[in-house]
Amino acid sequence: MAFVKNLFDKNFIEYASYVIRDRAIPDLEDGLKPVQRRILHTLFEVDDGYFQKVANVVGRTMKYHPHGDASIYGALVNLANKEIFIEKQGNFGNKFTGDPASAGRYIECRIHPMAKEFLVTNKAITHYIPNYDGRGEEPEVYRAKIPLALVMGAEGIAVGMSTKILPYNLKEVLDAEIKCLNGEDFKIFPDVSTGGLIDVSNYNDGNGKIVTRAKFDVSDEKKIVITELPLDTNAKGLVDSIDNAYKAGKIKIASVEQFTTDHCNIEIKLPRGVYSKDVIDSLYAYTDCEKTISCQMLVIKDNMPVAMTATEIIRYYAGKLTAIIKDELEFEKGKLTEELHIRTLERIFVEERIYKEIENKRTAETVSKAVKDGFKPFKAELIREINDEDVEHLLQIPIRRISLFDISKNREQVKAINERLREINRNLKNLTACAVEYLGGMIQKFEKFAPELLVRHTKIAEFSAVDVKSVVQRNLPLRYDAKGYLGTSVSSGEEKFRVTPYDRILFVRKSGMYMVCDVPEKLFVGQGMWFCSLADKEILSKVLFTVLYRDPATKFLYVKRCRIGGFILNRDYFFAPDGMEVLHVDTRDDFSFKVHYVKKPRVKILEQVFKASSYAEKGLKALGVRLEAREVESVEAESFQDVQF
Repeated sequence: MAFVKNLFDKNFIEYASYVIRDRAIPDLEDGLKPVQRRILHTLFEVDDGYFQKVANVVGRTMKYHPHGDASIYGALVNLANKEIFIEKQGNFGNKFTGDPASAGRYIECRIHPMAKEFLVTNKAITHYIPNYDGRGEEPEVYRAKIPLALVMGAEGIAVGMSTKILPYNLKEVLDAEIKCLNGEDFKIFPDVSTGGLIDVSNYNDGNGKIVTRAKFDVSDEKKIVITELPLDTNAKGLVDSIDNAYKAGKIKIASVEQFTTDHCNIEIKLPRGVYSKDVIDSLYAYTDCEKTISCQMLVIKDNMPVAMTATEIIRYYAGKLTAIIKDELEFEKGKLTEELHIRTLERIFVEERIYKEIENKRTAETVSKAVKDGFKPFKAELIREINDEDVEHLLQIPIRRISLFDISKNREQVKAINERLREINRNLKNLTACAVEYLGGMIQKFEKFAPELLVRHTKIAEFSAVDVKSVVQRNLPLRYDAKGYLGTSVSSGEEKFRVTPYDRILFVRKSGMYMVCDVPEKLFVGQGMWFCSLADKEILSKVLFTVLYRDPATKFLYVKRCRIGGFILNRDYFFAPDGMEVLHVDTRDDFSFKVHYVKKPRVKILEQVFKASSYAEKGLKALGVRLEAREVESVEAESFQDVQF
């Protein structure tokens, strides 16, 4: 058994780790999940400037992601609709209507030009690892220059954890990063292309919740037009929620029609006597016109799941951008230094006629030695020591190129390289300024290639979520029939009062047992129920109950006056001690009741009237006060009906 337990524990931990790191949670470094990263890697590989069939891209991606073409296709369509990585051609679905994309063989895509600007694919800077079968290489993570985790948003459910990152406006994210680099304060909030309104009062920088609403046009009081969608909603789902609310009798509308294309246009017509101001709150309360969305920014950082805030992610990327720029500058510096070294070797090799020294040499060793010896007088001009690779390069220069060698052109090239090296050295000393300049340049490029990404669509407003209880109508009849059933689904019997589905009721059975519960559809409470009422905890504590009960052994009558201080839903409580017979329950502060005594010889007084107000209030668990040391036959009280507290 111990072996089996250890085996299961080990396998479960490995499975959980795999789901968390390799499927559900995006990596902070590039904001991508593995399938998204592999799709982009494939698009970079096949990029030739032309559109590629999506089916072809999906097939090629399977070399790196062996989990089926359906998952790759779905991820590619979703990634393309972000409109930042992939250019698309054909029907990729409609984010407003919720219509799906066409099959992969009918649509085409290619890598977006801007993706090459902010994803570093240089293998000298980005770490590549073997793919699952070792036949190719893929990036472990891309080094991204902008906070893609915020720009794209993400959603995923793993083992024991989940992430929900709402997308942000690209320009606002880049502006926030610039402010961070300049040491200024910044705040950013979500934005989606479908528009709508959001209240970010409880957003907590990405780890709280938002309230999102549709935008209404109510210029015509007999018609409501939905012009913008709430977050995480499409027109089809919104119309379905309106239909369901109408069928349930929660909203009053005449019809709802959808004319949504590339923008939201849902028209709700109202019946006679109903106006838009009467329906808006109900639409917010009962349909997807208003939603509350909980958010959690969970990302993989340093191979571990970590909850971060939007501010922390911006600061992380600000520091990361300067590191990437530094690595790119140093890589370019090394490359230019090597090129400068080669240009200097070629100039000296031709200008000083070192190639003449090898004409009478017969072996490779002597040729190599002659070349190296020829450069000794010019050692001070060289960037570094000459090696065998340099000699091989010089020996491969064709005679035609030597004879046509242009010294002036070579010197111009050397001058240009030196100028660029000086510029690189200046930039290396001012990395923060370089990062700010880069981000400003990215904003300008996006204005050229994808200006729609820079426009804020979602409006930030202040409003509170509509409480369903505040707009619901109390129109459900609560009935009690002769069989002892109580509820809103009881078809016959006495109607006690009108309720809502969100009310709580208190009912007292004939035995004196009482219970507080949610409004039941059909609940057996027994015949002879004393009464029932709406139950509100604060109001209920102010109600004074008077209970008259009899001891079956002595037939003495007791009166008990008390209040209900608290309760637990669906739990039975007793007004009288166990085994007692409850003869009357009342909620009036003062009333009279007549007691009929058991007939006995020589007893003339067989009935007596008492006033309830003559007896003091006690605790709920206290015993009642005995009225008289006489046997009681029955109690007759003034007429008493069910009340609503």
